[in-house]
Amino acid sequence: AYFLHDRRRLGLLSQVASRTLRDYVQAALGERDAVPGVIACVQTFGSLAHVHPHLHVLMTDGGFRRDGTFVPLPPPDPTVLEELWRRAVLAWFVRQGWLDPDAATAMLGWPHSGFGAYLGPRIQDREGLLRVARYSARAPVADSRLRYDAERAEVELVSDRSDGPYVGVHRFSALEFIARWLDHVPERYEVRVRYCGAYATRRRVWWRRREVVLAGARGEPPGAAEREHVWPALRARRRRWADLLRRVFRVDVEVCPRCGGAARIIGFVTE
Repeated sequence: AYFLHDRRRLGLLSQVASRTLRDYVQAALGERDAVPGVIACVQTFGSLAHVHPHLHVLMTDGGFRRDGTFVPLPPPDPTVLEELWRRAVLAWFVRQGWLDPDAATAMLGWPHSGFGAYLGPRIQDREGLLRVARYSARAPVADSRLRYDAERAEVELVSDRSDGPYVGVHRFSALEFIARWLDHVPERYEVRVRYCGAYATRRRVWWRRREVVLAGARGEPPGAAEREHVWPALRARRRRWADLLRRVFRVDVEVCPRCGGAARIIGFVTE
């Protein structure tokens, strides 16, 4: 309920997650200046489009020092991450006045805390990275899992789970399904994907300025260092819309769907 009626708190949840991962990496490496690169995707839905706020996080398997060098991280312990995550969120709720300190302390003694941390396998290839990124930023419900019974005015939703309480086909009235779906519609200008740590804009700009200063000290021409050391993430943001649509939705708008030939622009609709 804390996030259902105020989606701005989801952004704060992402900040708590990035700080928790930063503290873990610094403690594991024993370096206070090392920060990981973190991409946090907010999701509010479960398998049946019910309210289930959680985060999908892509993180570098190590930390970056202030000079840009990378330090590998030993394999993290999911149980330690889960406990750090639980304590960080409860402490944040207490600071915001949403939870009584005694209640938070009592929750720490629960055998089932309600928190979880799943650590996926290390991603070795770029295709695997794109697959996880698409999954993290997906929509609440896939069209392929929906069927509509017009006579009964019911929506059939096929669960994406193979086991557990949510497996199988579930039926909802049309109004109930629309009500569920509306809980996951982002607010205007709401940010669902955040870049933190070494991937934060402020950190990247600082590194770029540092490289320019060092290049000037080496006597290199202006702009050479900035072109040489520009981050891949910055280059990725300069891709064309056609490339972005192809990468995210696997739809090639530059290919004719009828003949398979190259599409060409024949006009612009401005009104």
